[in-house]
Amino acid sequence: MPASPSTARAINDRLALRLLQQEGPLTAGQLKQLTGLSRPTVADLVERLGAAGLIAVVGEAGEQRRGPNAKVYGIVADRAHLAALDVRTEGVAVAVADLVGRVLAEASVPIAGDTGTGPALEQAVTLVERVAKEAGAERLHTVGIGAPGLVDPSSGELRDSTGLPEWHRRLVATLQERLPEARVSVENETNLAALAEQRDGVARDRDTFVLLWLGHGTGAAVVLDGALRRGASGGTGEIGFLPVPGTTALPTSTDCEGGFHSLASSAAVVSLAAEWGIPATPGEQTPAVGVVRAAVAAVRAAAGGGPGEEPTANDAEGAVGASGTGSSTLTPGRGARTPESPAPLLPGGAAPVPGAESGTPGAEAPPRPAPAPAARFLDALADRLAVGVASVVAILDPGCVVLGGEVGQAGGEELASRVRDRIARMTPLPTEVRATTLGGGAVLRGALLTARDRAQEELFTPGEPPSPHSPGW
Repeated sequence: MPASPSTARAINDRLALRLLQQEGPLTAGQLKQLTGLSRPTVADLVERLGAAGLIAVVGEAGEQRRGPNAKVYGIVADRAHLAALDVRTEGVAVAVADLVGRVLAEASVPIAGDTGTGPALEQAVTLVERVAKEAGAERLHTVGIGAPGLVDPSSGELRDSTGLPEWHRRLVATLQERLPEARVSVENETNLAALAEQRDGVARDRDTFVLLWLGHGTGAAVVLDGALRRGASGGTGEIGFLPVPGTTALPTSTDCEGGFHSLASSAAVVSLAAEWGIPATPGEQTPAVGVVRAAVAAVRAAAGGGPGEEPTANDAEGAVGASGTGSSTLTPGRGARTPESPAPLLPGGAAPVPGAESGTPGAEAPPRPAPAPAARFLDALADRLAVGVASVVAILDPGCVVLGGEVGQAGGEELASRVRDRIARMTPLPTEVRATTLGGGAVLRGALLTARDRAQEELFTPGEPPSPHSPGW
């Protein structure tokens, strides 16, 4: 059944607007070529979209050309302003952008763990208002929030989660109250990071992949056939609760200690680094990022890699004489290592070299750790991450796993190659392991992309606003 004239016009308008978003300003001739529409149809839609205030002439194609065919049309970027929030347990970051997603202003504020719910909410909302003012936005059309925790797929609200501040759950309602004209929605932070990686990061060529988030905590996002999978209760990817070998207890319904979280969280990474004598790099955003970055720098320097080079794990070990990337076996059991008891936290890694235990985070240390302990620390960390990655691969066969978050970015190809080697030995399913290029900034980027999608969905389809709980993906 052919579309009605009004439906055909709406489809053509949306097609033209999507092309202007993706390609940037275009002439009517270029729109005709890209859409396959006739010249009169393109002329009509240009007139329609201009009258609706969605596009405007932004220049001419060629200095010597004049006339209607030379006009270059672009989306009216200030038709709407958007805000994106990255909410963490220790603070919040905010960015405000125009309708095409160009960031106009951004800022962040720390929020201490002992801050009361009311004051914390006031700090967060005040920051949004301040950044919007700095961006020149009189009002915000759409606000996208990325936060840790489970999002109820039916209501679009954060569920009450043990260990997360109360102000997280109340932020959406408070923002909606202070910004009554805005469309406010929240999404799990790891899901937003996966969206950013798929649109702008290392997963641009993948319709199916898993993002393993490595930051303060752990998480995973599952994208299958181009679509994010949330699960029946919104809990797909809660990998921190995955029971794993090498821990002293099992996780519970309210606490992920004893699960994969105990092996790969920020605190666990710092503890593992201390066992190998890897001090944190002063001035880093978190200790976990500092120790991983310091280890990677030591390994690359020992391998003779320049600032822009990414030597593989095998290259690094050849240079420093470490043996930790040989085949390893993971067995249950956990205990602190001492010179008399040299087994690593997850048995199977290389034995520590003499003197590797002498350094502790915060103590006086040379600018760079010794290369052999640094390589073996990365080996031990890769052993741990491979446990979680192998479990995901066995169930989903995603073909690609992205090591995301600040720790994934700090580890770079050095850490990714080590995990890749272990997965190749642990499963018959071919799996790429890639390091994020967006790091912790992926959450804010994903929140902004979601806000932009929701705003454009509404503005580009007059009379058909999206669902208030639409995730934008």
